[in-house]
Amino acid sequence: MSGFFRQESASEITLHVWVTSKSARDVIEGVTTRADGKSHLRLRVRAAPEDGKANAAVRQLLSQQLDIPASRVRVIGGEASRTKTIRLTGAAQSLAPALLALAAQSGK
Repeated sequence: MSGFFRQESASEITLHVWVTSKSARDVIEGVTTRADGKSHLRLRVRAAPEDGKANAAVRQLLSQQLDIPASRVRVIGGEASRTKTIRLTGAAQSLAPALLALAAQSGK
């Protein structure tokens, strides 16, 4: 299940997400594997994909769920795409188990 993120260093994790915008609620739905074999953490956000609103909602959702400041969550790829690459900074050794727990409790 951990194919959706990679620990880059002691302080950085790269996370791959699939985002559905204009949803009824902000929620993490779990891990999905696409036909190309790549895994993504699947997110739904209420914000529309315009003027960076959906990206901001993704940052906010992840920061709340991981209990880290939004300033430690950056969209580093796919700003205008459903598939995004996210960089999390901080204590990677505590973020990795938290990501696995989020994926396991999907949809809650």
